[in-house]
Amino acid sequence: MVQYYWNPNYQQNMTPPQIPSSGGRPPGREESYIENILRLNRGKPGTFHFSFEHAVNSGKNTMAVKGVVEAAGRDHVILSDSKTGQRFLFPMIYFDFAEFDQEVSYFPQQP
Repeated sequence: MVQYYWNPNYQQNMTPPQIPSSGGRPPGREESYIENILRLNRGKPGTFHFSFEHAVNSGKNTMAVKGVVEAAGRDHVILSDSKTGQRFLFPMIYFDFAEFDQEVSYFPQQP
């Protein structure tokens, strides 16, 4: 039985979750998830495209921000607009793609 709500009187015998092995990868090696790639390119100018289920402006459900990545996490990215200095916090679920104005840093590729 799965307990969805906290109940102080409910006790369940649970074993701790098992941590999966690294699958042959060296420990501590970054993986090529979007948030990691954005972090590698922090401070580089680019255009970041987002789309939303709802309209941002009347009839428009997309948004592009020209600026730089300040920070990126598993579920979000913080951008600053290069012209206005305005900062944005976007959930990654709305991220479509990025266009960088210079070479993109990426993880070293292993043969």
